Amino acid sequence: MTLTITLLVVAAAAAVFAWSVWRVRREVPGEPSLIPHGAIQFLCAIALILMAAHLVSLLSGQPLTGRMMGGR
Repeated sequence: MTLTITLLVVAAAAAVFAWSVWRVRREVPGEPSLIPHGAIQFLCAIALILMAAHLVSLLSGQPLTGRMMGGR
């Protein structure tokens, strides 16, 4: 994935996260929501964390390795 695509995914995930937060804050009490906004926020947060790690890999030129995988 190139830098442009990664930044587009970050922007899209941030926009969907912000939209979901906005929808949660304007819900009418007693009226059920048909969309699980908490799940949408959770998935967007995971996508943002993964894309941040991918951006670090793209900008540094070296893949991120965990504690157990690297340096043996």
